[in-house]
Amino acid sequence: MKGNDVSQIGNGSHVPRRHEQGTLLRYGVLTMMTRTLVIRWLLVLLVCAWGPIFGQGPMAAESLSTSEWMQAQEAFKKFQFQEVLDLLATFSEEELKAPDVLRLKVLSLALLGKTSESLDTYEQYVKQTGQEDEPLFRELAIAVIIPLRSDMREQIRGVAYTSLKEIGSDDILPFIEEGLNDKSGMIRVLAAESLAGLASGQQSKRFRQALEDKAGLVRATVLKGLGRSGDRHAHTLIRPLLKDEQPVVQVAAAGAMIKLGYPEYWERVTRSVQESEGYERGAAYKVLGELGNVRAVELLQQGLTDQQPSIRAAAVSSFGKLKAPEAVPPLLAVLNEKSPAVRSAAAVSLGNLKAEKAIPAITKMLDDANPGVRVASVAALLKLNSPFSVVSSTVSSLMQDRNPGIRSGIARALGNGYGRDVITTLFFLLNDPVPKPRIMAARSLGRIGGRDILPRLKPVLRDQDEAVRATVAAAIVRILAQPNNV
Repeated sequence: MKGNDVSQIGNGSHVPRRHEQGTLLRYGVLTMMTRTLVIRWLLVLLVCAWGPIFGQGPMAAESLSTSEWMQAQEAFKKFQFQEVLDLLATFSEEELKAPDVLRLKVLSLALLGKTSESLDTYEQYVKQTGQEDEPLFRELAIAVIIPLRSDMREQIRGVAYTSLKEIGSDDILPFIEEGLNDKSGMIRVLAAESLAGLASGQQSKRFRQALEDKAGLVRATVLKGLGRSGDRHAHTLIRPLLKDEQPVVQVAAAGAMIKLGYPEYWERVTRSVQESEGYERGAAYKVLGELGNVRAVELLQQGLTDQQPSIRAAAVSSFGKLKAPEAVPPLLAVLNEKSPAVRSAAAVSLGNLKAEKAIPAITKMLDDANPGVRVASVAALLKLNSPFSVVSSTVSSLMQDRNPGIRSGIARALGNGYGRDVITTLFFLLNDPVPKPRIMAARSLGRIGGRDILPRLKPVLRDQDEAVRATVAAAIVRILAQPNNV
């Protein structure tokens, strides 16, 4: 039975993992294979999807012992990575220099969580071959993330799926889909959000099956993804959720139907805006932002006078998603709101709207008494292409704040900027004594950094914190996806 309260999202019993069909790439040919959804078998997906060693013959180098090399490859295929390393330890010094041997060792070490040793071996590989191997480096980075999805700690699993979300490429779809089986509802939400952001994810059978998830927030997240898909045939999946036991899911279903071209469901969203239950009103205002329709302006203006600051902030955030000039005046009017959360949301929304007329007012907010508002002002000004010199003193001050949440916030805000000064500041934040700011700095670097920063990012894969390592790995994969113009 589906839960009646979103607060119970993480308390459900674990759903047994089922056998399903996965599309694997082996020898350059797509092959359908039945796979058990246990974590060790999931690791082999990395081997099959990206491991170039399988594209070569069982004996890639004449100097290798045929039987031992074949045993090592077979052990790797069976995800027996420690056995691979044990077998390779019997190889001669000359045999260990073979590129294919080094490649096998790199991935085995990474999949065992021995990131630093994997990097050492990768450097040997580069030295031996005389050049960087971007496909292998990408595989190494992804292999840093994959095992963390089975960590006992929800926080680490969350970082793993957030990192996969940051990568956002179709070839990691099977790894993200597995998150929909996690025992934690919040992890399932993360997985659903990731899939909702990918065209292939929106079409995923497993994603659509999550409409049956026991957590309402998961169902609502899937509905939003279906609304974005543009697939009018999805209405047959969405309509039953219009009568879901949770009103917030009903609102999400109505929003999805509107996005797919069924305007008659505006009335359902409007009704939720008038509801006394704050959670439903807040959900309705968020859905209005998702619709991106100027028709929502009048309804959102009602939210600006709501008694609850969180709902006013939700309405303000949705204004920033409308991409309509009509949204700017209401946002300018609330920049002096008494609630810091609302002021922050207004600044960020004006930045998202590229409202250049708001620059003077937001610049004044750099002196706001609330550090969170100052962080939001930096983010907005950088989004509006203001020079770094305008915010530099505020950034320097916030970087010294005793609250790691504020330092993390400024690292995130810098992800809206560009240029050498911004990159240099983010690398400085990678030395923060607390993991959280380092994580956000790495994420921002992955979003705005170019290939020129890869040599500086690579050593950070050795960070003592595994959450930082996973985030850096995702940043590296994102940057490697950029065109190589060299």
